[in-house]
Amino acid sequence: MRLESDQASAVDSREPGTDPCAKVTGVGSRGVGEGTDGMGDLVVVNGQVWTGNPANPRASAVAISGNRIRHVGTEAEARGEVSRDATVIDAGGRTVLPGLIDAHNHFLSTAEALASVNARYPTVASREDLIRVVGDWAEMTPPGRWIRAFGLDWAKFPDGRPPTQRDLDEATMGHPVVVYHVSGHHALVNSYAMRERGIAEDARDPAGGAFLRDAAGQLTGLCLDSATDLILPVALDIGCHGPNFHTILPGEDSVALLDAASRAYLQAGLTTVCDPQVTRRELAVYREAHRCGVLRLRTVMMPLSNHLEEYAAIGLAGPFGDDRLRIGALKLYADGTLIGGTAWFAEPYGEHGEFTGSTYWRPEQLRDLVVRAHRDGWQVGIHTQGDRAMGMTLDAIEAALRAAPRLDTRHRIEHCGYPTPAQVRRIADLGIIPVNQPNFLVDSGDDFLARLGERAHRLQPMREELDAGVRPVLSSDAFVSSFRPLATIAAAMLRRTRGGVPIGEEQKLTLDEALRAHTIDAAHSIRMEDRIGSLEPGKLADVTIVDGNLEAATPEEIDAMPVWLTMLDGETLWRLEEMAT
Repeated sequence: MRLESDQASAVDSREPGTDPCAKVTGVGSRGVGEGTDGMGDLVVVNGQVWTGNPANPRASAVAISGNRIRHVGTEAEARGEVSRDATVIDAGGRTVLPGLIDAHNHFLSTAEALASVNARYPTVASREDLIRVVGDWAEMTPPGRWIRAFGLDWAKFPDGRPPTQRDLDEATMGHPVVVYHVSGHHALVNSYAMRERGIAEDARDPAGGAFLRDAAGQLTGLCLDSATDLILPVALDIGCHGPNFHTILPGEDSVALLDAASRAYLQAGLTTVCDPQVTRRELAVYREAHRCGVLRLRTVMMPLSNHLEEYAAIGLAGPFGDDRLRIGALKLYADGTLIGGTAWFAEPYGEHGEFTGSTYWRPEQLRDLVVRAHRDGWQVGIHTQGDRAMGMTLDAIEAALRAAPRLDTRHRIEHCGYPTPAQVRRIADLGIIPVNQPNFLVDSGDDFLARLGERAHRLQPMREELDAGVRPVLSSDAFVSSFRPLATIAAAMLRRTRGGVPIGEEQKLTLDEALRAHTIDAAHSIRMEDRIGSLEPGKLADVTIVDGNLEAATPEEIDAMPVWLTMLDGETLWRLEEMAT
């Protein structure tokens, strides 16, 4: 896989000879500094402990020895399982949870987004706002250096129309600019970027993507899906295997960005993430962060299907790695983005029926890829939104299972946006795991209702899936949406748009169901349920304590609750009270 030769350029683009570990500190961190507890005995008492273990669902105390849970039960029982000098953490009646797991989170890309221009709504609610925020950043950026922005959602502009390269040119003519759509599938660039990448008016649309043109046939600067591979300063060519946001910008220190993002994730209560689109670029960064001791969360990597042949050549398929960094499922794409209008539906959608959707592959091509990956031993995760694409994905997985029958495949459908009732039954029959993001229903639910009408109420039908015996998983899809798991849990319980309109209320989850989907069922989806996801003796001591009582709170209150403490391997990596002092 040419990993070593690519590693230096993929990790950072600073001066040669500099050590990526020089600016970052070790994994132990009190709050975000020095760690507490660690490998001795520890007991958490006076908690409302939600265990995720049906055999012992509630408790008041957790005993920990080293990096493992020793006992979950009453305070007297827990104290009896550890030494007399064990560290005691009084939870003060707060909810104690297994460490929260985000099974679909673009970790490194979110780290980059946190250090880039914020183009999200409501910060950017118009063309004028976009010109302003990019222009402000340009004033602080050396001429000729790339400017990158994340989160653009023109559906919320007054006219609902996408901006163009001319708008970005108004912000700056001295820098190449790329602004990612909120979905991550599309990108808007300015004229400087078009010239730098050699994209002229006669550019042809690539397979799985398109360059948007105006009524006169002129390029607008908006690149859809796989066209991003041709327009950005990318680390590698991924062809039509997905949207290419695998960029390398001069002067960027990827390990330091990941270190900073890790601290924000711990503050949100996350202990494990699964990055659902990893190329050799991200793999190199995660390996370097692990070497430097700053990969503060357990990280599972889903290699993108463009690397399938390279993995096959060395005989490697996931799961592979250790408890901190491992390779998981293989990522593939069926259709485009629901938010960006390229999800593939049987019936056109949009306020005027203007969206028909698109796919990255013809059905037989996706089938052949999935069969090959399945034969090689991979669990697959296929990005699928529309019902027409869903049929293509299900056909591909079914063909793979027929070609090479095996048990416990745990194939995943990423997003699983709009499965029909019949498709939900097929998902159950095939043992597939839907990996959902109910935050989308908050962020873009009003747009979904306008574009899909009644169909919007069946987006992410998790109640149907549960009733069919399926184990849906909650996740964020950060950088696309907030990485805060409590916000995701609240969104699954509420099913309301940003404007307060119900969207598929009959698909609501209870608190218990939402917690399971963000802990033990998420762990199951990444094949780590034997070591994380619930509070049980022998499992790794990953614990999240919320600053309140979840069971006594409304979904709105849950959304607003801070995390009081985050522990990984028995070590406290975030504590609210220490940060306050």
